[in-house]
Amino acid sequence: MSSSPRIGRRAKDADPSYFAYPQPPDGAPNVVMIVLDDVGFGQLGCFGSDIATPNIDALARGGLRYNRFHVTSICSSTRACLLTGRNHHAVGVGLTQEGVMGFPGYTGRIPKSAATLARVLRDTGYSTFAVGKWHLAARGEYSASGPMDRWPLGLGFERFYGFLGAETSQWVPELVRDNSSIEPPRTPAEGYHLSEDLADQAIRMVQNQTQATPGKPFFCYFATGAAHAPHHVAPEWVEPYRGAFDDGWEAWRARVYERQLAEGIVPAGTTLTERPSWVPSWETLTPEDRTIYARYMEVFAGFVTHADAQIGRFVEYLREIDVLDNTLLLVLSDNGASAEGGPTGNLIEMRGWANLPQDRDEARVRLDEIGGHTTFNHYPWGWAWAGNSPMRLWKRYAWLGGVRTPLIVHWPRGVHTAGGAVRHQFCHAVDMAPTIMDAIGVEPPVSVDGITQQRIDGASLVATFDDGEAPSPRATQYFEMHGSRSIYHNGWKATTNFVSPLFGERESIEGSHDIDDDHWALFDLENDFSEAHDLSADHPERVRELQELWWFEAGRNQVLPLNDDPSSRLFIHPGPYPAPARAVYRPGGDAISESQIPAIVGGFRAVADVEVPSGGRAEGVICAIGDLNEGWSFYLLDGHAVAVFSVFGHVVRVATPSPVGAGPHVVEVSYRPGEGFGGPLTVSVDGEVAATAALPMPPFFAGLSTAGVGMLVGRDHGLPFCDDYEPPFPFTATLRQLTIETLAPPTAPDARTDLTTALRSD
Repeated sequence: MSSSPRIGRRAKDADPSYFAYPQPPDGAPNVVMIVLDDVGFGQLGCFGSDIATPNIDALARGGLRYNRFHVTSICSSTRACLLTGRNHHAVGVGLTQEGVMGFPGYTGRIPKSAATLARVLRDTGYSTFAVGKWHLAARGEYSASGPMDRWPLGLGFERFYGFLGAETSQWVPELVRDNSSIEPPRTPAEGYHLSEDLADQAIRMVQNQTQATPGKPFFCYFATGAAHAPHHVAPEWVEPYRGAFDDGWEAWRARVYERQLAEGIVPAGTTLTERPSWVPSWETLTPEDRTIYARYMEVFAGFVTHADAQIGRFVEYLREIDVLDNTLLLVLSDNGASAEGGPTGNLIEMRGWANLPQDRDEARVRLDEIGGHTTFNHYPWGWAWAGNSPMRLWKRYAWLGGVRTPLIVHWPRGVHTAGGAVRHQFCHAVDMAPTIMDAIGVEPPVSVDGITQQRIDGASLVATFDDGEAPSPRATQYFEMHGSRSIYHNGWKATTNFVSPLFGERESIEGSHDIDDDHWALFDLENDFSEAHDLSADHPERVRELQELWWFEAGRNQVLPLNDDPSSRLFIHPGPYPAPARAVYRPGGDAISESQIPAIVGGFRAVADVEVPSGGRAEGVICAIGDLNEGWSFYLLDGHAVAVFSVFGHVVRVATPSPVGAGPHVVEVSYRPGEGFGGPLTVSVDGEVAATAALPMPPFFAGLSTAGVGMLVGRDHGLPFCDDYEPPFPFTATLRQLTIETLAPPTAPDARTDLTTALRSD
């Protein structure tokens, strides 16, 4: 091969120069990063839980467990850290991708100056693929129009199979393969479940890659939907847990703590932090509530065990093809256990977002439906508190309950310590990419595509693989999420008592509602593993030093301005293509992302131009988005025009008394806010009102709660809204076009207050 080719008139007179493909270092390991969702510090068997996770536990027995691993306390932000090695605000992902704002630390758009681990490894000669939850593209970029440069294939992955948003139904997920929306391969009736599908896809990707290029290393980023809500799983996985949680969250948390001590997951002398006042004592609950709350936890436990089984199938396949020994495999969770079910839990998770209490009668009647097709369930926050044993609080907070999660490292060829060892070094999600690059023998690039790369904030943990006494890779790490703040430095941690403005938590949780009023508690984490003993009164000077250090870190990481109150939502970034006020659609094509559909909350009209053939009655879906848990559908049923709306699972149906006759017609559904918070839902035919119903509330969260969901025109998919039809129920007449138009938004008082009142009285 010649580096300076000589070109002649004939091939025999020329010297070829072959294209140089990147080659990874000799013996470079495969890399698998398994990211669990909303799994707390104490919710895996190998970290003290009695929830069965035998496959993850086996990896821990053959590898290392890190008990001082930290994250950002929310999904998107931690994932940005994992894949870039940079702090979340430093790459614009300071909060979840559904609420991105017009400030540098909150744009939701990872810059080209922060090339991802996938891009670096691809350029090193690795195959790269991502399976499962993404949540690193801003909500306004989910559509078929993109832009897709922050979808997985735009950030260094060569293949992708999964979902783009924060969450999705495990029974009927909104799936994407590479850059295209697809339908699930089976229906719920045929036994489909997302976790099983993701394991199948991960196995297939590895199989295809290793058979096509034996010996070429791969990077597989495997991010489960579990155990984020909705907690969906088949009954046979729940049955082993029947009665397991009947004695309540305090008793279960105490048992987890005792196992953690026995396993050495927490040091001897660690304090089990007390139950906070806002988590009710199990003994004070009614027998009916105990039954309901225990059932929520049984379903969650079954969901986790089911996910573990799918991870086990994937790991077993790596063993079968003899690549597991030289695979650097990480298992971790993106944040602490989630309290987004509120104090009571909920059959429909979105109700918790609006601080709506659970209807006890409804939950009692539907107890056996929890986890099934007709619910979108989340457990009460008492179980989140218990699942983060022995720490305080939960997801979205800078307390350890939000930011300390399990980490398991398994690499038989690269870790020579006795299996099951516990590592105590302080580490963070930003350390994962540097650790992987160090293990492979790759230096972070100075420039990618001609763009100088910003600093790497993390540091390698490789020295700790074989040396339990090696120092922590870094001495300092700041934390911030929704105004909750803390700072770690040389074994000390200062944490604010700021209470999130979200999910109605200020109504229950004690603490500051203004960052200027925050109390900074001080903890000696070297001797206080669980952040239990506030030493701020004893060391005021150290508190001041740590506060100043937090502000310094905030300044250099783009943390400011703080997203500390509900008004921050006024600064939400509109996206590259803000939803139009009016749009025209035609049947066919993929689902249209809800972020690009005209808003319906302030009133709207959907007008369909149809032609019904003579001699028969038309049927089928005109348009549909979501399902019985949240969304709406407009259709003809035996010729009658029907509209069904589900808001927080509350279903309203309106139908015309007479069928639409043969010939061309204009069929319309509209919602216009009334004098109260709700308003009339109307179906019209050829300009004449044919049927009305009272919608007690606007379709307030129809967009947010279905983030990532798309609207279909001319058919439906997924789960039905009611007994009228089973998807896809295609439109049998001619649908020339559908026009959706936003009407003027109402001038209403506090939306959440009115919505809460409307639903509580419904």
